[in-house]
Amino acid sequence: MSGDQVDYLPIFYQIKQRTGLVVGGGAVAARKVSLLRKAGADVRVVSPQLCDELEQLRATGKIRHQQRVYQSEDLEDCVLVIAATDQADLNERISLEAGSRKIPVNVVDNPALCSFIMPSIIDRSPVQIAVSTGGASPVLARLIRTRLEGLIPAAYGKLGVLVEAFRDRVKAAFPRVEQRRNFWETILEGTVAELVFAGHDREARDMLKRAIDEHSASPQLVGEVFLVGAGPGDPDLLTFRALRLMQKADVVVYDRLVSPAIMELVRRDAEVIYVGKERAKHTMKQENINQLLVRLAKQGKRVLRLKGGDPFIFGRGGEEIETLAEEQVPFQIIPGITAAIGCSSYAGIPLTHRDYAQSCVFVTGHLKDGSVDLNWKALAHPDQTVVFYMGLHGAPTLCKELVAHGLPETTPVALVEQGTTPQQRVFTATLATLLDVIANEDIQPPTLIIVGEVVNLHDKLKWVEEHHADDAEGVFAYKN
Repeated sequence: MSGDQVDYLPIFYQIKQRTGLVVGGGAVAARKVSLLRKAGADVRVVSPQLCDELEQLRATGKIRHQQRVYQSEDLEDCVLVIAATDQADLNERISLEAGSRKIPVNVVDNPALCSFIMPSIIDRSPVQIAVSTGGASPVLARLIRTRLEGLIPAAYGKLGVLVEAFRDRVKAAFPRVEQRRNFWETILEGTVAELVFAGHDREARDMLKRAIDEHSASPQLVGEVFLVGAGPGDPDLLTFRALRLMQKADVVVYDRLVSPAIMELVRRDAEVIYVGKERAKHTMKQENINQLLVRLAKQGKRVLRLKGGDPFIFGRGGEEIETLAEEQVPFQIIPGITAAIGCSSYAGIPLTHRDYAQSCVFVTGHLKDGSVDLNWKALAHPDQTVVFYMGLHGAPTLCKELVAHGLPETTPVALVEQGTTPQQRVFTATLATLLDVIANEDIQPPTLIIVGEVVNLHDKLKWVEEHHADDAEGVFAYKN
C-alpha cells in the first residue's frame, strides 16, 4: 500500500441462501464452513473425507457434501469459493479456475492466490466489525480483534436492533440529515444506550419513543448512578464494563481504597468528589453520601460511584442503592474483584483447598458501632479459611477470641498489605505471633488478614516478587 491506496476493498457480502463452495474436509475447512453458515449461505463441501465436525453437519443436513476430489464443474452456481486443502497445486488450480470465471476465491494461508481474504470478526449482530492486515499477519489481526472485543459491549447487537426498528420513524420526525445524525449521536451516547446495556430493553424502547415524539434526543433530564467495584488496586483487574462507565461519567464519587492508578483511568473532564473514610475520620457521613448521589443524579448527571473491591462486600453498596431505589433514581451495579479474592490470589494463598479448607468466610473486622462482636464459635472452625476485612485495629481481640473458642495458637495467619499494588507486602505469622508482626513491621491499612491452614501454601505458591522495607517506591513483578 502507498499513499491513500489500499490493498483490498473492505466490503460486506450478502450470501444468504446462495451457494458457497468449500474444497477440503479438515479442521481449517470446518472453520470456514462455520463462518459461511453464520452468514446464511447454502454451503457445499467437496472432499473425499470429512472431519468429525463436518461429518456431523452433513449427517444433520446442514451442509451438502460431494465425497470426491474437486472438479471444475463444482464452480457452477457458486458466489464464492474457499480452497482449504493441504495440496498446494490443487489450491492453485482452484484459484485460477475461479478467477477465470470471475468468482471470488480465498485460498487459506496464501494471500497471493486470493481475490478476497477472511478478516478477524467481532460479531455483535447486526453490528459487525472486521479487522484485517491484508493477509500480512493473521495473528496481529486476532490480537487487535481481542482488544476491540473488550471495548465493545456484547449488548451493542441489541442496540443495533433497536436502532433499526426506529429508523423510519426518526427519518419522518427529522427530515434533514444533520438533524438525524445529531439525534442518533446523542441517543447512542446517552441513557437509551445505557438502558440497553443494562438489560432494560423495554425502558430503552419507551424512552426512544418519547424522544422521537418530542423531537428531542433528551425527552427528560434523567441521570443515573453507576455503582462500580474498582477491585483491590491493580487496574488490570477492572472489568471491561467498569472501564467503559468510568469513561462516561460526568461526576466521580470515590473512596479511599480506590488506587491512584485506577483514578487515572476515569474521564479527564469529570468532576471528582472524594468521600473516603478512615477509622475515626470520615470525610462525609454515609447518609450524606447517599443523598449526594441522589442529588447529582436528579440534576441529570451520570454519576460514577467508585468503590474499592466489590460494592456488595463490606462496601456499603447495599445502603446506597436502597436510597437510590427509594428516590427512584436509575442505577447500575458493576461487580468488582473483592479484596479477599484479589489479595489472596496475588499472595499465592488459595482460600479453599481440598487438603486444608472446605469453606471460606468473609468477616468485617469492626461493626457499625466500632465493636468486634462476632460469632467466634462459628469462626473458630477447623478446615475453614476466615478472611478479616478492616481487621488491624481489632487484631488483639481476633487472636484472643479465636484461641479461646478452639483454634490452636499455631494456626497460620497471613497479612496482605496493599494487595495487588506495587506496594504489596505479605507477612505470615500464627495466632500467637500475629500482634508482634503487626508491631515490628509497622503494618498499616489497608491490610487483609487471612486465618487458616491455607496460609501454609504461601511460600510454595507465591507468584509475584515483593520488595519490603528498603524499597521506597515498591516493586511489583512476576516471578521467573
